[in-house]
Amino acid sequence: MKYILISGGVISGVGKGIITSSIGLILKYCGLEVTAIKIDPYLNIDAGTFSPYEHGEVFVLDDGGEVDLDLGNYERFFDVKLHRDNNITTGKIYKQVIERERHGDYLGKTVQVVPHITDAIQQWIKRVAVNPVSDTKKTPDICIIELGGTIGDIEGMPFVEAFRQFQFNVGQQNFCNIHVTLVPQPNSTGEQKTKPTQNSVRQLRGLGLSPDIVMCRSQQPLAESVKNKISNFCHVPPEQVICVHDCSSIYHVPTLLTDQNLVNYLSNRLQLSISVNDMDEIMLDWRNLALSYDKFDDQVTIALVGKYTVLKDSYISVFKALKHAAFACGRQANICCIEADHLEHEMKVGDPVKYHKAWEQLCKCSGVLVPGGFGKRGIEGKVLAAEWARVNRKPYLGVCLGLQVAVIEFARNVIGWKDAHSTEFEPTTANPVIIDMPEHNPGDLGGTMRLGSRTTIFRTDCESSLIRTHLILSLISKIYLHSIDNDITLGKLYDNKEKVKERHRHRYEV
Repeated sequence: MKYILISGGVISGVGKGIITSSIGLILKYCGLEVTAIKIDPYLNIDAGTFSPYEHGEVFVLDDGGEVDLDLGNYERFFDVKLHRDNNITTGKIYKQVIERERHGDYLGKTVQVVPHITDAIQQWIKRVAVNPVSDTKKTPDICIIELGGTIGDIEGMPFVEAFRQFQFNVGQQNFCNIHVTLVPQPNSTGEQKTKPTQNSVRQLRGLGLSPDIVMCRSQQPLAESVKNKISNFCHVPPEQVICVHDCSSIYHVPTLLTDQNLVNYLSNRLQLSISVNDMDEIMLDWRNLALSYDKFDDQVTIALVGKYTVLKDSYISVFKALKHAAFACGRQANICCIEADHLEHEMKVGDPVKYHKAWEQLCKCSGVLVPGGFGKRGIEGKVLAAEWARVNRKPYLGVCLGLQVAVIEFARNVIGWKDAHSTEFEPTTANPVIIDMPEHNPGDLGGTMRLGSRTTIFRTDCESSLIRTHLILSLISKIYLHSIDNDITLGKLYDNKEKVKERHRHRYEV
């Protein structure tokens, strides 16, 4: 097993996740089986109880794991299905060690960060690295580990120490450290500054890890003199200083790395059995995809009416899905983010400028997407967006809470149940069209929803099921999709499949 550690310096959010995803994609194109682990040094057990404003969206895995959004990027780039254990947190490690101590596994020893916590981290990585994650069910050849946060963060110290030991335990030929840093370029001088990178690498080396590759994030391509300076002060050859400058899309990053001979270095450093002579041909399909992504002139504008639109990472999977769908149709998706509570009548009195701007944006869009969310804030704004789409015959897609508010809007304004609501927001409503599910736990919030992949079977041998399906599809097509197809069927919506698997994350249902 080969291991690549991706660490980061200078600032958080420097792009380690996309670089990890890009390296994995390149290696998979080279014929290797690739898996990935994301380490988040916070004390939470998982990301399930986070506000989206903390770390962006919570990504849900097939097994119900609520994890960091970077694992969503890994799955999209690698075309794999990861498991909850592919996301390590400080909370998980400490919980495991404390449970072992209570069980008596340490035979009376004093339990300490070194060696017990660091050993637990190494054991976890070795165990998860060999789990198959692709459809081939083969054992991975290489595991890419992204260490979240920034080198020097106090909460990340046990993980850094664990990797200091890990590099010797697995052997130098099986371990490679790539350190991602920022090379800022102040507007006042226009000069690319290397000092933050120098300090970050010095700090990393002081903790016992010496980077094999320094990847420099920057606005513009690095000048050759800058690369040489980083090489000189960071103890790496110039060819191991790789520039990852801003691109028009993240899909250019894999080709940016291959153009700088990353595969050749990794092949030699980790003794990989891959061909490096025809990388241009190997990556040709991906290069063409990345280039064509920028060439579409026709745009389609979709309104995303949400509660956390200030931070776009809150809906990153929705953004990716919309952009990929538009790409498949030969168009560019122009996504217009609208705060749901800006559409509400109260905002017209409190801040009429925001109110009228939000409605102006909505009225200019060709379709509406309302994503999931929790809490009462903005619900009436989402209901109004659903009503506008229905009345004005605009395509509407409701995801999770977005579907629920569409049901609420239809019950109120078409059926005539004016007090129709969800028991999540109005527990005593006389017309509860959205109710809680058996998984709901009014006490604990973490891990108590319907989570993960569930199978939906489309039955054709049950008359009541066929009638219900026909009524639902007729409602969807005529009220929200505005289809002119009078013979719409589940087969058409789901490509004639008898059953499908879809991922869930909700406490309430229609």
